[in-house]
Amino acid sequence: MKEMICIVCPKGCHIKVDENGVISGYTCKRGLEYAQNELTCPKRNISTTVKLISKKLTRLPVTTNGDVPKEKIFEIMELLNNVVVKAPVNLYDIIVKNVLGTNIDIIATRTIKE
Repeated sequence: MKEMICIVCPKGCHIKVDENGVISGYTCKRGLEYAQNELTCPKRNISTTVKLISKKLTRLPVTTNGDVPKEKIFEIMELLNNVVVKAPVNLYDIIVKNVLGTNIDIIATRTIKE
């Protein structure tokens, strides 16, 4: 039996999947969908920082504009470790387009004017 805690909402339902693939313990449709996705193709959102050339700050907060396959997280983080952005940067500017062919972009989560 596989057990997981749903992370879709604050309830944190304890979901169980038995040997026959029967899913139980969820309290909403989103919990069932989460469990199904977690079993077949787990995905996560990434929030981190990249290097920034600016007069005031040295790091720019960024995030993915969607979920990326869980197995690509470390490869994406390695790529982002080498990204350098020069100010000015606007909120939601695309920093890395289509990161590693995932159709997901890395976007800025803060405006930096200089």
